Amino acid sequence: MSAEIKERVKTLIDPILLEQGLELVEMEYRREPRGWVLRIYIDKEGGVTLEDCTRINQELGRLLDVEDFITNPYVLEVSSPGLTRPLKTERDFRKVKSQRVKVRTFEPIMDRREFRGKLLEVSDQGIEIEVDGKRIFIPFSNIGKAQLEIDFK
Repeated sequence: MSAEIKERVKTLIDPILLEQGLELVEMEYRREPRGWVLRIYIDKEGGVTLEDCTRINQELGRLLDVEDFITNPYVLEVSSPGLTRPLKTERDFRKVKSQRVKVRTFEPIMDRREFRGKLLEVSDQGIEIEVDGKRIFIPFSNIGKAQLEIDFK
């Protein structure tokens, strides 16, 4: 059910975001302690503003009210992915090349499953990061979770 709802929401929101130069980064539809939440993360070159989030929330909210396919009461939230944005696609990784990333793998590589370092290369097969002075290749198929990491130095 959740996957079906997310797919229908994606169909509604994609044209809105495209028209306004925005992109869908991630979408969640899940039950939380306060009830169901439909959370949309959007981004654009240079970052999103509060006005962008408010505008998309209002436009999508109106469309969802008209379409009325979500039967549970829910809260709609539209937000930016934040400074430590998730990295899911090859395109996401290409955007942050040369920046610091944190990557967790499904299977260990060199007896480790968590890597923090500078993103050196991105190919259609995976990424190469520098960790402790060593270059490590991580195939996309082994990436469980990845995100930007803030370097406060």
